[in-house]
Amino acid sequence: MAEIVFKDPHLHINNVDLSDHVRQVTIKYSAEILDKTGGGANSKGKIAGLKDWSMDIEFNQDFAATSVDATLFPLVGAAAFPVLLNPAGDTTGAANPAYTGNAIVGNYTLGGAVGQLATAPVTLEGDGDLLRAVA
Repeated sequence: MAEIVFKDPHLHINNVDLSDHVRQVTIKYSAEILDKTGGGANSKGKIAGLKDWSMDIEFNQDFAATSVDATLFPLVGAAAFPVLLNPAGDTTGAANPAYTGNAIVGNYTLGGAVGQLATAPVTLEGDGDLLRAVA
């Protein structure tokens, strides 16, 4: 499989396509590592526990009615919503998996420096499983 240049992420948050505003996106996917060491052991034993995921996204800020701020602001403190990410365009396949799940807003930052591009960093915290599909 060939390497890709990350230039066409396809991202939907709460069923709103914000793909053209994405500057950067990172999925953090992990499993809690639990100590299962019992009596008489000479070394620690480990076992994977519950999985966890989050998504850090930086958007070019946009205050239009169906864009970044109008989508993210009402989600702070709200119920979980669907998230979909394809790293390389909107066609799901072996070379472009779809990552989907439900999330809540961990934090949404407004602001910026005078004279600079307004950006909107947000962290989404997973609520349940992160799924990966190739078809």
